[in-house]
Amino acid sequence: MTASSEVLARFHSVTANGEWEELLVANNETQADFPQVCAHELFEQQVARDPEAIALVFGQRRVTYGELNDRANRVAHHLRGRGVGPDVLVGVCIERSPEMVVALLAVWKAGGAYVPLDPAYPPERLSFMIADARTLLLLTEEKCRTLFASVPDGKTICLDSAWPVLARESGENLPPAACPSDLAYVMYTSGSTGQPKGAMIVQRGLVNYLWWAISAYAVEPGRSVPVHTSVAFDLTVTSLYTPLLAGGTVELLPEDLGAQNLLAALLRSGGRSLVKITPAHLELLNGQLTPEQAAGMCRAFVIGGENLLAENLRLWRSLVPPVRLINEYGPTETVVGCSVYEVQPADADTGAVPIGRPIANTQLYVLDPDMRPVPAGVTGELYIGGAGVARGYLNRPELTAERFVPDPFGGVPGACLFRTGDLAQYQADGTLQCLGRADDQVKVRGYRIELGEIEAALAAHPGVRSCVVLAREDDPGNRQLVGYVVSRDRGGPGADDLRGFLRQKLPEYMVPGKFVCMDSLPLTPNGKFDRKALPPPPREVSSAGAGGTPRTKTETTIAAIWSQLLGMDSIGIHDDYFDLGGDSIAAVRLLVRLHEIFGVDFQLAALFDRPTIAGLSELVDSLVLMQHESEAVSAQREEFVL
Repeated sequence: MTASSEVLARFHSVTANGEWEELLVANNETQADFPQVCAHELFEQQVARDPEAIALVFGQRRVTYGELNDRANRVAHHLRGRGVGPDVLVGVCIERSPEMVVALLAVWKAGGAYVPLDPAYPPERLSFMIADARTLLLLTEEKCRTLFASVPDGKTICLDSAWPVLARESGENLPPAACPSDLAYVMYTSGSTGQPKGAMIVQRGLVNYLWWAISAYAVEPGRSVPVHTSVAFDLTVTSLYTPLLAGGTVELLPEDLGAQNLLAALLRSGGRSLVKITPAHLELLNGQLTPEQAAGMCRAFVIGGENLLAENLRLWRSLVPPVRLINEYGPTETVVGCSVYEVQPADADTGAVPIGRPIANTQLYVLDPDMRPVPAGVTGELYIGGAGVARGYLNRPELTAERFVPDPFGGVPGACLFRTGDLAQYQADGTLQCLGRADDQVKVRGYRIELGEIEAALAAHPGVRSCVVLAREDDPGNRQLVGYVVSRDRGGPGADDLRGFLRQKLPEYMVPGKFVCMDSLPLTPNGKFDRKALPPPPREVSSAGAGGTPRTKTETTIAAIWSQLLGMDSIGIHDDYFDLGGDSIAAVRLLVRLHEIFGVDFQLAALFDRPTIAGLSELVDSLVLMQHESEAVSAQREEFVL
């Protein structure tokens, strides 16, 4: 008897009261029809329906469906001539722009699958991903070419400089080459072994999700959806492809800092079909919008990436009519989202928001260590089955076998369940609650992070003997990475040195904001690092603080606010906020405090322009002066009228 049949036999032996059958069957009756084609074929159908509709907006540029299709076809013909076909991988590294969308569609039209590469990643990480994926070609642009010194010129196509050649290709649709079981993309996520791993997503799973999302999120022709996150972050899949398949408009926003481009776009106009964000993005918006500004911005916020708290939804729930607030859960390995919960008026306004119920053609199981279903109210590990489950990890057969296990419940030969590593619990009403991780994986600002990957990179520093990294939330609402380091010698590397070293290897979101130097790391009785015994990071002293003490009352006040937000003492007036480990979440709190104390308001972008206490103080003083002058003029006018 196989392991799968043993599990199934145990299930049948304990279903006398029907509870487990309800957990396995009734909660997972999600069968629904969806097109058995590839995503780009649905896009081509939309092009045929209305080629003159606006598909993309980027600044002042407007690209119609017909124009986008024509350009993608020309690139696709060239790619197919270069050998791109089913399951052939092509790297795409282009800054957010219409050309990026052209490249992604072109890879699909040629029959291949793309590997999204964020230009903001360190060259070392990009080189690893290209080598690991064994991409046939790299689609990029001249400004990003230097990031890939190891890729031969013959394997690189820069869409901008090569366009005169590409433009001579046919603009007609290509005969289909890929089928629904072929790869759509390989997206790399953080890896516990020290290297990122590529999840292989197939077209069938992608189309199932997109077809479901278009209906569930009411994505309509003519309405826009903003894209403000990296193409290497699967949250972008929802924003980019649902409008293109439904006749809507993709609003491409420039590379963002602190969600300020998203904020500006939302303030310019409203009525969007949906806005896909993380809870961190939502908190940023909460701190910068009034209820009047928030009203009518969009029909639905789809929130995913990490645990969502009801406290962050209060602004939006107070609106009349309220925006739809949808908590979407799903790992990269199961195509963006596999479970959703729409917040209801009667729901509690505190605590974690449930992750709800499975989407179409998806099954969710909460199982014990022996893969037996646990009753409602009991915690187990969440397993995911159905159309969205990835093919596995690229070039990682052992890890694939560990995380993608045979499905003993679905009755489909060869089907797998994905072991999420997330702890979950069925509630009495059949909704699911996510309760955190069973391992060392964490989520910070919506990004899934394996702490082991950061620790491996940190351990490679020549001055580090041993290290541990934690995600801590010592201040409510401010979760950050903290690195604990034991140096090889006295006077070992400082925080700035360690941070700079990691920035050469890891994306910015994986670089700890604080470091704690220790003589030794605490151990458990069995000799493992005792993470629970690690102390909170002490208040740091800025290395530049001694050289720039506050000179004015404004500087003194702002220095005190920075000290509280960053957990540091003696911050210098010329120290850079972001070099000290500050982030956008704390920055929003800074703006709120400045408004409370000085009565001034300005956008977060001003902090990026003036990231020091000295620079920010000048701005605050000038705004206060302008405010006083305006009040004086108003008083004179009132006096004149009287």
